[in-house]
Amino acid sequence: MERMDSGPISTSVFELFKAGPGPSSSHTIGPMEAALDFRRQLETLPESVQDRAAAVEVRLFGSLSATAVGHGTDKAILAGLLGFDPARCSEALPGDILVLQPDKRRLSLGRSAFVVGPESIRPDRIQHDYPFSNTLLFSLLDAAGFPLYQATAYSVGGGFVQWEGRPPEARRDPPFPYRTAEELRRLSLGTGLTLAQIVLQNEMALSGLDRNRIHERLDGVLDTMRRSVQRGVRAEGVLPGALGVWRKAAHLARKADSLDDPLNRFLGLLNAYAFAVAEENAAGGVIVTAPTCGAAGVVPAVLTMIEGHLGLGPEAVRSGLLAAAAVGFLAKNNAGIAGAEVGCQGEVGVASAMAAAMLAQARGFPSEIVENAAEIALEHHLGLTCDPVGGYVQIPCIERNAMGALKAYNACLLAGAEDASRHRVSLDMAIRAMSETGRDMNVKYKETAMGGLAVCLPEC
Repeated sequence: MERMDSGPISTSVFELFKAGPGPSSSHTIGPMEAALDFRRQLETLPESVQDRAAAVEVRLFGSLSATAVGHGTDKAILAGLLGFDPARCSEALPGDILVLQPDKRRLSLGRSAFVVGPESIRPDRIQHDYPFSNTLLFSLLDAAGFPLYQATAYSVGGGFVQWEGRPPEARRDPPFPYRTAEELRRLSLGTGLTLAQIVLQNEMALSGLDRNRIHERLDGVLDTMRRSVQRGVRAEGVLPGALGVWRKAAHLARKADSLDDPLNRFLGLLNAYAFAVAEENAAGGVIVTAPTCGAAGVVPAVLTMIEGHLGLGPEAVRSGLLAAAAVGFLAKNNAGIAGAEVGCQGEVGVASAMAAAMLAQARGFPSEIVENAAEIALEHHLGLTCDPVGGYVQIPCIERNAMGALKAYNACLLAGAEDASRHRVSLDMAIRAMSETGRDMNVKYKETAMGGLAVCLPEC
């Protein structure tokens, strides 16, 4: 289980929001990033070691072992080993890397060269003693199968990867340090800055970028989100995999557009936009982790409504995205955002909280209401299991994105309508409850496809 860091939050906005291929940040982007990193490690080994290399073996533990094929983990690892970067692979990555001819899957080290393929990846124990569920043990082997070099990586959610024995990267100190929502709220009240302004000032210090450059990068993130919505609402047909799930976003959008009632039309389009991105993710398309791939439809759906139906401009949208980042940071730092660690409450639940904060901030609400909106959305996802049918990020994941978007909108309505001083449950309390619930949750409900709908649907 992910634990709260000892120091203040020092995650970059652009580490939380990053573009990459679906269907899973912890099972696709994270393993791909780890495999690419391992390849780079191999390139730094002494020639005496490289020249003896004959194979690479990657052992998968935890939910990676249980649902690797459905999540595309095998393809992602091979892509990383072959040098593909998840942030830059939208056009260059082959459609099915598993069936490439051996000469296209050759890895060269020193005077040795060998082929990597499906046989390089071996599922191992689902329950294990490593500190994180999604664990990868990389090994460089000689001709006799003896390990020449090994490294252990943890895919901890949202595409974030930690390496055993590797200290955290040194970061600049943020000018407004905080670890909890309470500390963040006090900073806001004491300085008069909004949550978004605090995150922006910290990002400038952490990244060394000026305000204009950060705005440019935020606009890039927003553009990727918009494109994923646009692609998704046009696409039709059956999603990849054995489930035979048909895309619904285009149909939902047409149906919503035909409705006379403005409220039903608004909610119908919100559903359609969430489906659009979730279906793009399920198809392996490029989306933005917000905070994960499996929950990537929630924030873009609310974003589309903010821009297209509420008429809010770019400054409000950027401010909203920064407030969403603050909520994502708090959840990641104090609980977790991986379904394999805390269940879907950490994915769709946190995405809904982020979207609620984004909407409240974009509408100009004070910091207390922004926090309360996030809390309400998260509170009403507590206990949500991660039970993907067949290991695919389709059932119930796609519909859950739509429900998360709707809950985010309603959470903002509730927070904006109440007296903020009478709100009893804090965001810190909800995050702590999520952490404790995730810790107590049985492993079969944490992205292993061993319980819940993953078991009941075939039987029904």
